[in-house]
Amino acid sequence: MTSSTLWSKTFAPGDKWSGVVAQGRLLTFTALQPDANLALTLFHANDLTERYNMPDTLKAQYTARLTRGNVLMSDNGRVLASIVEDGLGWHDPIGGLTTRESTDAKYGATDYQTQRNGWHRSGYENFAVELVRCGLGVRDLGPVVNLFAKVSCDSAGRLIYDADHCREGAAVTLRTDMDVLVVLSNTPNPLNPGTTYPAASVKLDVSAAPPFDPATDYCFQYRAENRRAFENTAEYRLLAVR
Repeated sequence: MTSSTLWSKTFAPGDKWSGVVAQGRLLTFTALQPDANLALTLFHANDLTERYNMPDTLKAQYTARLTRGNVLMSDNGRVLASIVEDGLGWHDPIGGLTTRESTDAKYGATDYQTQRNGWHRSGYENFAVELVRCGLGVRDLGPVVNLFAKVSCDSAGRLIYDADHCREGAAVTLRTDMDVLVVLSNTPNPLNPGTTYPAASVKLDVSAAPPFDPATDYCFQYRAENRRAFENTAEYRLLAVR
């Protein structure tokens, strides 16, 4: 933890977390071991009906992967968060979450009663628990971003998981552009072909972001569609009831 870090937390394999993070924060995620996968989604903290929209995020930015310059758009066309630093160049927005059934089939059946905290958690179950804690439910669960994971498509249309993509110490930083509810699950990518439950922990450091300047901001300038989303966000903040 540096002197500028406001808060820090490490997520062990299988861990989950949710919390409200104010606008203007930097969330730096660091893989403490290779082959990490941290599933993330976002909601507007002041209106939970507004949340991360994967189709709009990808089609507006002409991409099927996320990296520095990309923004995570809401279903109201606003910027929930921006990727301002990235040491990997590729994060997976399409792989989704593991389920209880897929986890048991790939890694072997486990349960809390027998293994206690050593049991194999699934992404779907983790998100379901955190959403309920936040006054939401499984009907509010949509696509997620799998930080640190690379999923590409081969010439036959098959989705390919790159097990060598994430190295120890790889980091990515998101800036919160609105007050957001962050929901996280440190569970495997469903497309990871390995049969041993992944053992990578991920550290989160939260710090204050520098003042936002559209003239120099890399994410604002990245695409015309990004600029429009930032303008929608600025309009909301200007007109919102305080």
